[in-house]
Amino acid sequence: MGAPLVSLIGAGLAGSEAAFQLAQRGVKVRLFEMRPARMTEAHKTGLFAELVCSNSLRNVSIETAVGVLKEEMRRLGSLVISAADSARVPAGAALAVDREKFAGEVTRALETNPHIEIVREEATAIPDGPTIIASGPLTSAALGAELERLIGPRNLYFYDAIAPIVMRESLDMTQAFFASRYGKGGDDYINCPMDEREYEAFVDAVLGAEKVALHPFEKPVYFEGCMPIEEMARRGRDTLAFGPMKPVGIIDPRTGRRPFAVVQLRQDDSDGRLYNMVGFQTKMTYPEQRRVLRMIPGLEHAEFVRLGSLHRNTFIDSPRLLRPTLQLRSRDNLFLAGQMIGVEGYVESAAMGLLAAINAARFVAGGTIPIPPRETALGSLVAYVTDPARINFQPMNANYGLMPEPDGRLRGREKKIRMGERALESLDRWIAEGAVEPVTPVSASIGVSRAPVRSSEMG
Repeated sequence: MGAPLVSLIGAGLAGSEAAFQLAQRGVKVRLFEMRPARMTEAHKTGLFAELVCSNSLRNVSIETAVGVLKEEMRRLGSLVISAADSARVPAGAALAVDREKFAGEVTRALETNPHIEIVREEATAIPDGPTIIASGPLTSAALGAELERLIGPRNLYFYDAIAPIVMRESLDMTQAFFASRYGKGGDDYINCPMDEREYEAFVDAVLGAEKVALHPFEKPVYFEGCMPIEEMARRGRDTLAFGPMKPVGIIDPRTGRRPFAVVQLRQDDSDGRLYNMVGFQTKMTYPEQRRVLRMIPGLEHAEFVRLGSLHRNTFIDSPRLLRPTLQLRSRDNLFLAGQMIGVEGYVESAAMGLLAAINAARFVAGGTIPIPPRETALGSLVAYVTDPARINFQPMNANYGLMPEPDGRLRGREKKIRMGERALESLDRWIAEGAVEPVTPVSASIGVSRAPVRSSEMG
């Protein structure tokens, strides 16, 4: 009798991680990916695990839950985290990557794996056998219709916006300067400072700019962690100055003072030629983006290699539909993973692919499916998205608010550090007890700093 086979739909972050985890556990994988034959509104290539928004996998510090989640994934042998470590570019306390190198490494790892059969065509039906659906928030209409017939109409959705990328050589560095907030993590960001007059004019321009129109039947419901700048400006004139343009921790070397507002740009490639506008997701039309964004000091002659865009992201009502094992309640051999189950963020999506693969491998082997400890970032996240008591479900990032409170009267930074340490200790025990066996990643991990690092970079 041959090795078991699992069908897997989608080669984004979750699907790529799941395919690798299954293959490394001796399970044959039939991986369906419709790109590049059929593209989505956001993707540009046929590479697996293409990053369509920011190039940052966010903070690496143990003071943040996403930093802990990355370390948990490293200890379980994550392909996505291993590839990110290999393709890392300077970004202070954040794990940012050269997106082409990152996706290229993931693609090569899957294409050269003898246990993975890659089918470059659209999956229009859900296979009958053991299956993982990780088609993402941009699931095709045909597959979406099949899923709807299985679970009922999907009526939860939100809109995600992509931030622009500019050429480094087109920036005016007599006005902009390199620095990180509070001087933490090195001078990895380009900062474009604004005085109050410049900020007020910029807000007026954002509010008055022409926006990409939604279809009349579409209701915009935005995820709070990826809010378009014009939506933030609409909520109040000072909202941007307390959001992506907050000047806290930044000193303008020309004046020796903190600016009224600041726009930060983060390196987007290994060569330092491309920079991403941090937190500047937008739904302005392309001509308006060029006009308005060039009002920012230092960006007057900016050359944009990618402008912002808006696309619809759909997620299912996971608390009602999924078990804590990520199995569909109505079908034992069907697992769902990734952003479509209501997790938000690259790392979180990949983590759900990792967990779905571990569980699917156990399922086809006839074993008991383990549930990760609630104290871990992985366990707390899956507990959130599959809690049947939850109502008004919305996507969620990994965060310490999902984890149980620690013993004692710890507060602030000390409390977060203890929760992070406890999470890793709990994961290590889970592994040592034989609940799960880590696999070997394809490239060496550089590891995460265990020293508590305070960073302003969260997105």
